[in-house]
Amino acid sequence: MSAEPTPARIPLDRRMRAVLTAAMVLAVVVPSFVLRELIESRFGPGPMADVSAVAVPMAATAWLAPYASYRRRDALFWLIGPGIYILAVIAWRMAIAPYRDWRPRPDEVPRMRWSRDPEHAGTWGLTETTGDTRHTPLG
Repeated sequence: MSAEPTPARIPLDRRMRAVLTAAMVLAVVVPSFVLRELIESRFGPGPMADVSAVAVPMAATAWLAPYASYRRRDALFWLIGPGIYILAVIAWRMAIAPYRDWRPRPDEVPRMRWSRDPEHAGTWGLTETTGDTRHTPLG
């Protein structure tokens, strides 16, 4: 029996992080297609069905954006095309939450600290909760 303490969280390898990312993206995109089909079957094809296809992903992107150093307004990219890319980047970043392997935005720097823990070397961690994001801070 080993006397070494077990780590609080085992870091994800790229494969597992990719699986989590794909699951998050599919959990957002698939319900939007289902909603579009339901609205289209009830009201017929048209702009209402098309807008309903991006309503769920826009809401999810706006909700998750602050946790991945994006702004809520970036959800509007769903209206012009690159919304799926932004959602995928957000999901990729959320897969290792609360740790971050990307540089924080300038307005986030005062709330962040560089991790000195050897297990999580090279990541940023949130030190305090501010604003409307209500992140879970690191201890």
